[in-house]
Amino acid sequence: MLKDLKAFLFRGNVIDLAVGVIIASAFGAIVKSLVEDVITPLFLTPALKAAGAEKIADLSWNGVTYGNFLSAIINFLVIGTVLFFIVKAAEKAQGLAKKEEVAEEAPAGPSQEELLAEIRDLLKNK
Repeated sequence: MLKDLKAFLFRGNVIDLAVGVIIASAFGAIVKSLVEDVITPLFLTPALKAAGAEKIADLSWNGVTYGNFLSAIINFLVIGTVLFFIVKAAEKAQGLAKKEEVAEEAPAGPSQEELLAEIRDLLKNK
């Protein structure tokens, strides 16, 4: 049983998943700081002052504090946008690498003249 547990824990998928979770946690902290320290002061502060609140979390209506919900939506949109650009860049980098591999691996085939000569010879033999 211990051997199976070790095999499970050190399988590539589990380790990759653990690394992904750790990186996602750190990335979440970066995005949270971006929203709270950059986006909110630059873009939302005028709107918050007009609404009579100092922080987005202070926004409420009839006892319902929807400011935290708005903050979560902004975080989601920022994370989604950043991940979109990261994935696009990774796909582009992988595409370039694959194109280079294909160009290097593609053997030089026979020329058009050689193929026509082979076809001619086959037709003569029949």
